[in-house]
Amino acid sequence: MPDRDIRPDKLYYKIGEVSRIAGLPSHVIRFWEQEFSKIRPHRTPSGQRLYTRRNIEVILEIRHLLYDKKYTIEGARQHMKSFRSRALPSVLDDIRQELEEIKSMLT
Repeated sequence: MPDRDIRPDKLYYKIGEVSRIAGLPSHVIRFWEQEFSKIRPHRTPSGQRLYTRRNIEVILEIRHLLYDKKYTIEGARQHMKSFRSRALPSVLDDIRQELEEIKSMLT
């Protein structure tokens, strides 16, 4: 059972912590790094992987797609790509609206 303890005050997580949070073995996370371009942990000079909150969110989403929704890896990859292309315009619209509100406040 995943422990889902993503602490807000922490910038980076080691692979063991990510493994515990996601409820996955660390070798599965390392494999997913090769399969999904959105998972790119930072590396220390000694080669240790350091994951951000965003990396963990992506891992949890992939876990949901593969384990709960029974997607294949290719299907999960396509789903995430299509979701990103659908979400981008709404994010840009939100930013545009906020900028217009700021502009109207300044004039």
